[in-house]
Parts: sequence; structure tokens; C-alpha cells
Amino acid sequence: MTGQKPKMLAGELYIADDPELIADNRRISEWMDRYNARNTSSQPERQALMEEAFARVGEGCNIRPPFFCDYGYNISLGRGVFLNFNCCILDVVQVTIGDMTQIGPGVQILTADHPRDPAQRRQMLEFGRPVVIGANVWIGGGAVILPGVTIGDDAIIGAGSVVTRDVPAGGVAGGNPARLRNPQ
Repeated sequence: MTGQKPKMLAGELYIADDPELIADNRRISEWMDRYNARNTSSQPERQALMEEAFARVGEGCNIRPPFFCDYGYNISLGRGVFLNFNCCILDVVQVTIGDMTQIGPGVQILTADHPRDPAQRRQMLEFGRPVVIGANVWIGGGAVILPGVTIGDDAIIGAGSVVTRDVPAGGVAGGNPARLRNPQ
């Protein structure tokens, strides 16, 4: 590994327009074409395809196509993870999703971030902050999980929520920005 990739993986400022990262993105784009074309493929076929692209895939994972990601190799899925249709994971750094977590359609999990300094943005610099989602979490459709967020085990994220801050284990959060609510 040379160039910008080690910086990206370390969460440091990097430029995505790097030959190695472009090649990695091309590889996962070809993988997404194959995965998303297999709408009717069997669960074992989908599991094998996920294992080909991701850092870790627990037994019994199910991602309904279409699915989108930046690189794939920064995604770790626990046992029995379910992602519904049209989910997008920008995985410039690690995304960890715990066992038995259920993620609704159209959810975005974003690790890619950009400098607040406009001069750095003009240089096309970006960086990543990991996202950690615990076990047995339920994330409602259309939710957006922002860079650097940790969601604890057994938490619930309401549909359409924009999660900007950590959610504790067992927490229920909803809204834009998502706020902790009392479980009903």
C-alpha cells in the first residue's frame, strides 16, 4: 500500500482521486454490478458474494439488492445482519454492524467526512470516522448515520432520523437531528 490509501484507512486527511483507491472503487463497482444483478439468487450465493467483498460476514447475513458501498473491505457484519433494499455504506474507514441487527430500506451509513476549513476542501481533502452499530439494533427506513457515530446494543433508530451523536445501548432515538426518546 502506498499513496493515499494508508492515510484513508487511518482516518487521516487524504485525496480520494488516487490510483490505488480508484482501482479499489472500480473493483467494488464491478462487484456491486454482479451482486445487484442477482435479485433472485439464493441466500448461499449472496452470502458467498458478501464474503468475497467484505472484511467479515457472519453466518446468515442478508443484504437485499440494490446495495451500494465505496470499497467493501472496511465493512464487518455480525451473524444474521439484515439490510433491506437500497442501503448505502460509505466505508472509507471501518463500519461494524453487530449480530442480528436489522436495517430498513434506504438507510445510509456514512464514514466519509470533509474538513470544515474551506481551503482544505478546495484541495479535495477528506477523511473518515468509523461507525459502530451494536447487536440487535433496529434502524428504520431512510435513516442516515453520520461519521463517527456509535449505536449501542438493542437500540432503536426511528425511520428518517439523522443520527449525529452516539446512541447508548437500549436507547431509542428519532428525528432530525435524532434525539433520545423514552421507549414506549
